[in-house]
Amino acid sequence: MPDLKTDKNQAINEINNRLFFRLFQVANTLHTKGTQAIEEFGVTTQQWSVLGALSRPQVTDGMSIGDLSRFLLVSRQNLTGLLSRLERDGLLERATSADDRRSRKVKLSAQGEALWIKLQDPIHNFYDAALKDLSFDDRLAFIHYFTKLQNNMSKL
Repeated sequence: MPDLKTDKNQAINEINNRLFFRLFQVANTLHTKGTQAIEEFGVTTQQWSVLGALSRPQVTDGMSIGDLSRFLLVSRQNLTGLLSRLERDGLLERATSADDRRSRKVKLSAQGEALWIKLQDPIHNFYDAALKDLSFDDRLAFIHYFTKLQNNMSKL
């Protein structure tokens, strides 16, 4: 007689493997196709994420590197080189925090803000094409489930 519990566990393990492999593939595709969508601007998807994080209205005065690292879920070490390149290219600037003179913040420069505005159409076109077969409710569900997954993974 078949062991239903073992069969169910095997099915769950297979689904879990397929799900995480698909996430890996999606991340790689985002990196490749996202870069193609904005390559004419000389920006990588990693730079795109930093520019996007710093373009939000609530951080117009900048963010500490620690806060930016936590927001993007990347290590400070990975972020440091990326920020240096963006600063070298004139897209962001580092400034002393008004709250704590010992602390430094990064923020978009005027050139970085102008580039972010130019990136809006290609980014939105990329989003529209990538999500074309998903309804509004599907997109909300994705946000919900990705948030749950991220929260669970952050507790590991």
